[in-house]
This record gives sequence, structure tokens and C-alpha cells, in this order.
Amino acid sequence: MSKKNKKNQNEEAKVAQEEIQDQEALNTEQQANENEQTAPDDPEKKIADLEAQVEHEKKEYLFLMADFENFRKRTLKEKADLIKNGAESAMRDLLPVVDDLERAIDAINKGGDLDSLKEGVDLIYNKFVKYLESQHVKAIDSTGKDFDTDVHEAVTMFPAPDPSMKGKVIDTTIKGYMINDKVLRHAKVVVGS
Repeated sequence: MSKKNKKNQNEEAKVAQEEIQDQEALNTEQQANENEQTAPDDPEKKIADLEAQVEHEKKEYLFLMADFENFRKRTLKEKADLIKNGAESAMRDLLPVVDDLERAIDAINKGGDLDSLKEGVDLIYNKFVKYLESQHVKAIDSTGKDFDTDVHEAVTMFPAPDPSMKGKVIDTTIKGYMINDKVLRHAKVVVGS
């Protein structure tokens, strides 16, 4: 289709839209004139018209309220479903790790080669760490860092082996984790004093 034809169609559409708007304005004006003409002559008709209009507005209001109530209930149900099934994806992705652990336990029970068992457990650990990273969970690097109450929890104070380690983390007893820059679990650490 050429640009000229598109332009002509757009102009025709604008003209048609203007005609429709003009017709609607004319209909509204005629309706107002009819109401004005009948109003002074017949107050009872005006009252009846106003009562009908109020009744119409009430019905529209009730429909609107019913729609809103349905929307509210549907939204609450969707939120409840999300909360109930929110962990479904995470749990589904953990199942292969559980399968690998079960295979490792079977291999241990059968008395397999110790080196191959160690290698298998390392593979499972690496698979699990990759999964955590895909979920934006990362370990907090603590040992040798300054003690920070935002990410660390001091388990005990221990005399620092040298003065430069005062106020720093000497050892991490339990690793801490963050998810999306928010502390998921504080690292439990030993602090030099």
C-alpha cells in the first residue's frame, strides 16, 4: 500500500470520527433541549426522569462494586496460590541434588572406592553451589575481613595472633549467605581482640 493511500485512509478515518463526534454532540444537545422543554411544563416527569437516572446510577454503582469485589477476591486467591506454591520451582530444581546424594549414600553403603566417593561428593557440592548462585545466593567471605555487625555474628572473642588482626574475623565457624544483597544468614565468626 502506498504512502498516499495510507494518508487518504487516515484522513478519511479522521473525518468519519469527527462526524461521529458531531452527531453525538447533536444528540446530547437535542436531549438537553427536550428535557428543558418538558421540564417547566411537567415537574412530575422531571422527578420521574431524575429518579430513573438515580436508579440507573445506583445499578451502575452496584455493578462496579461487584466487579471490584470479584477483582479483590481473585487477587487474594492469586496471592495465596503464589505463597502456597512459591517454593515449587526452587524445590523442583533441588531434586536432582537429592538424587545425587541418594546415589552417594548407596555407594557408601556398598563400600565403594574412597577416592571416587570423595570426588562424587565434591561434584554434588559444586552442583548445589551452582544452583544457589543461579538463585542469587552467595556466601559471605568473612575470614580475615573486618568484623561487620551487618553480616557477621560474633560467637566468641579470641586473642589476636598479631596486632593487625584486632577487630577482624579470625575464623568462620558457620558460613553466612546473602540473597540479592540481603543477609539470608549471618556468618558466625570468631573475632580477634
